[in-house]
Amino acid sequence: MAAAPRYAALGCYSNFSFLTGAAHPAEMVETAAMLGWQAVGIADINSFAGIVRAHIAARDAAIGLIVGVRVRPVDGPDILVHPCDRPAYESLSALLSEANMRGQKAAPRLYLADLSRLPANTVFVVVPPVHPDAAYHAKLQQLSQLVTGRLWAGACLYRDGADEARLALLATEAAALGLPLVALSNALYHHPQRRPLADVLCCIREKQRLDDAGYLLSRNAERHLLSPDEMARRWRHYPDALKQAAVIADLCRFSLDDLSYEYPDELAPGGRTAMQELTYHTWQGAKKRFPDGVDDRVKAYLQHELALIKKLQFAPYFLTVFDIVRFARGRGILCQGRGSAANSAVCYCLGITAVDPSRAQPLFERFISEARGEPPDIDVDFEHERREEVIQYIYTKYGRQRAGLAATVITYRRKSALREVAKVFGLSRDVQAALAGEVWGREKTGFDHQALQAAGLDANDRRLRLVLHIVDELCRFPRHLSQHVGGFVITRGRLDHLCPISPAAMPGRTVIEWDKDDLDALGLLKVDILALGMLSCIRRAFDLLQLHYHRHLTLASVPPEDLATYDMLCKGQSVGVFQVESRAQMAMLPRLQPRCFHDLVVQVAIVRPGPIQGDMVHPYLRRRAGLERVTYPSAELRNVLQRTLGVPLFQEQAMQIAIVAAGFTGNEADQLRRAMATFKKHGEISRFREKMVTGMQQRGYETEFAERCFRQIEGFGTYGFPESHAASFALLVYVSAWIKCHYPDVFICALLNAQPLGFYAPAQLIAEAKRSGVPVLPVDINHSDWDSRLVNAPDAPDVPDALGGRYGLRLGLRLVKGLARGEGERIAASREPAFATLDEVLRRADVSARALQAVAAADGCGSLGLSRRQALWQIRRLRRQRHDELPLFAQTSDDHHTAPTPELTTPGPILPGQILLGEEPQVTLPVASTGSEVAEDYRSLGLSLKAHPLDLLAAPLARAGWQLCHVIGQHGDGRRLRLAGLVTMRQRPGTAGGTVFLTIEDGQGQANVIVWPQLTITYRDALLRAQIIGLVGRVQRAQSVTHFIAESLFDLNGFLRHLDPAATSKTRQMRQTRMKSRDFR
Repeated sequence: MAAAPRYAALGCYSNFSFLTGAAHPAEMVETAAMLGWQAVGIADINSFAGIVRAHIAARDAAIGLIVGVRVRPVDGPDILVHPCDRPAYESLSALLSEANMRGQKAAPRLYLADLSRLPANTVFVVVPPVHPDAAYHAKLQQLSQLVTGRLWAGACLYRDGADEARLALLATEAAALGLPLVALSNALYHHPQRRPLADVLCCIREKQRLDDAGYLLSRNAERHLLSPDEMARRWRHYPDALKQAAVIADLCRFSLDDLSYEYPDELAPGGRTAMQELTYHTWQGAKKRFPDGVDDRVKAYLQHELALIKKLQFAPYFLTVFDIVRFARGRGILCQGRGSAANSAVCYCLGITAVDPSRAQPLFERFISEARGEPPDIDVDFEHERREEVIQYIYTKYGRQRAGLAATVITYRRKSALREVAKVFGLSRDVQAALAGEVWGREKTGFDHQALQAAGLDANDRRLRLVLHIVDELCRFPRHLSQHVGGFVITRGRLDHLCPISPAAMPGRTVIEWDKDDLDALGLLKVDILALGMLSCIRRAFDLLQLHYHRHLTLASVPPEDLATYDMLCKGQSVGVFQVESRAQMAMLPRLQPRCFHDLVVQVAIVRPGPIQGDMVHPYLRRRAGLERVTYPSAELRNVLQRTLGVPLFQEQAMQIAIVAAGFTGNEADQLRRAMATFKKHGEISRFREKMVTGMQQRGYETEFAERCFRQIEGFGTYGFPESHAASFALLVYVSAWIKCHYPDVFICALLNAQPLGFYAPAQLIAEAKRSGVPVLPVDINHSDWDSRLVNAPDAPDVPDALGGRYGLRLGLRLVKGLARGEGERIAASREPAFATLDEVLRRADVSARALQAVAAADGCGSLGLSRRQALWQIRRLRRQRHDELPLFAQTSDDHHTAPTPELTTPGPILPGQILLGEEPQVTLPVASTGSEVAEDYRSLGLSLKAHPLDLLAAPLARAGWQLCHVIGQHGDGRRLRLAGLVTMRQRPGTAGGTVFLTIEDGQGQANVIVWPQLTITYRDALLRAQIIGLVGRVQRAQSVTHFIAESLFDLNGFLRHLDPAATSKTRQMRQTRMKSRDFR
């Protein structure tokens, strides 16, 4: 047989044809290269979302990539569209953007007539249906007259017994229209083993069970890539069709490398260039940052950075970020740069970051590297509640054709994949629920035989095993595109010439189809406009300090190096404090004993997988405690490691060790840093081992020390913090800790109003407020605003020096479950004069009975003289007549003085807005028990001010041999106990080897529990499902840190029935109190 002709595999899908393609772009490209193709055409449906990944894979595999898209017109068949050059690509991208804007999310509207607007240097290939008919022939004829580019009639083989007749028909029709026939691969997947997954994706897309899908599914597994020899054999009767594929490959030489990205010019007054403008603002900022003069070291940093910025032509980018930050600060929006940008003295002088280069050792190559040839990446955090103002400013300044948010690829995780695949296979809801209940902690490992048995399932069931196999394949498959958390791409020309733009789900936003990795791969600049909840919390705290304590503070003016603040942190009292409130951080604080700002930088960075796995934590703590001598291998490394006692804790130090001790250049050290960042994905860091170890040996360092240094650097590959990033966060650690220390009332109030935020639920925050001496007042319809607020409480401590909480905390209506913000705000705005009755609330606040019921269920009607039961009983008798609830009546309002509407069906006059009370006799309701009240509080608020449930259960628990968990503080190391507590938090860090950390509490304290990996398997049900948990184990004390090491776990939820012994009906049992924990992977 003659050698196969040079061939291009055209019309291949990737899994970015969402719920259709069953191969990652890289899988398709790499398989094509392995099989011997010289080019492969990836064309996803109406989208370029996966083309950058295909581009990278093609470059690495040394195979040609035919860039294209499979457009799916409303009024015609699929058409492969391939641009031959950059202008053709730009026109196609703009057309896809227009179609996206016409349609709905993920459903663009494109018509055959639109294709006529694409330039002549565009290739069109019409993809025939499986059963081509007269309608298809008519559309093919219409296209031959419509498009100005080059048109081919495509043909596919389906191996369904009809290929010969189908090809003969398609060849005849093409010849009649004078169109060349081209052979299409039309592959859905790269290997036939993916056929089952493709069938499942089809069923998910079509919302069908597998047993009912029928002809929707492929008849065989032939929709995979074939070898050139096999293609030549199958197309032997139509060899010209194969040659036409090669013709198209020769024409379509456009590459994504041809895209020319130009950052927008920033206008400068007085005819200055962007670089001159940047230099001016940098030195002006330096004068403000250093009012006593800029020292020589900082001047050297600035001169070096400005020279490199000029050489790489990044000045407009820096000016853009400077302008955005200046806008935010002008609006009073808190913001702060972080990440690698904090290595930049220029960013500090521009006010973008808060890390003073005179107090650190910035490594600018960590931020910008000449050899890397990639753009800088500046991340700026803004108050999460006001970030939208900044986003809309960017859209307003640059226009929606020049600015857009980057995409985020939402992929299947194990739980979502399991839910979808189980439905397709028709597994019962019971089986689905059993599997879903076993997912936590198995995101990476999946289900083994033991896990299935634990779920009560037959581990040998073939259908179940197939479901789990397909779930494994589906994990990490793209599900759809969403918007990035804040990455903005801004261009000088039209952004839609670079990448298609779509409307985001959120009104007023647009998003491009490429994600952060795509942008980095193509060298496209982005500005990260990120949201940080703690900034919103701090802003609220500053406002409260101004209102109640007449203190005007900013991030820069909070009193520095406050002794009381550090004393508090050294005791591990950091609930709610930014970045140091986790279990691990709270345990580390008493050991590290932070006493200055740099200590906080270390505190932020040290509790990370990198330092932990690099065995850096314990040596540092021993040296800090004076238990180990501080040594340095050389004077050069002393300069690098002195601030961290000879132990490398930061990525910058790892880079500096490579430079100083191993002879790396700055750019080589940056390559090492990038290898650290991609270690988990690619494992590339090992290629630097020989260079580093050899370089250190040549400079006189011992081999053992060189190997140890490299092992530590490998630890950073898992997850290590750059010092610049840690320093940016440390500032917020200090500010939030200072507020908590001196104004606990302000701090807890601000935290509650910024929820959801951090590790702790409102119940734990309120418990912390009480421990800090802050009186907490309940939600009340006459006293609560939407937000929680500070009030003059009669039992609040009066502190004359204005330090410490002197106000009480009135809980806000935002805590009431089921109450919408609009209705809560109307209640607060309508209570002057105070409400006297429930019908007054309904009439004056214009809220629904459902909203009022939510407030009543939260026991929020005390000021009306009504208990929870009395309020709920009255609300059940109320009937509100409103036009949206009863169309026979028109909406009117006393407040707006509108005329009454004549009644149509109800006898007697009904005034506008009147509430009708059913004629029911007055009843005396039984008084609820304290336990019942607490249970209802948790259902309606997620907390209770009346009592802690564990305190009410102390007696029955004691009779069963359980002690409340706070007693752990009364016992020494090694003491065995049987503890009971309410689970408030579960953590299973990915680097903890399967260990789970629990936090449990009662009304008087809490305990931190360690559950070793084997126990998480043996006691999985109790671990995951218990709200009230019993633990048998022993106390572990190390210095001032106490843990409880669990040996066995028990589900004590049954004790919840003691909260309300009268609640014995089936309905009440089904409404068992839910005290929800916060669980973290």
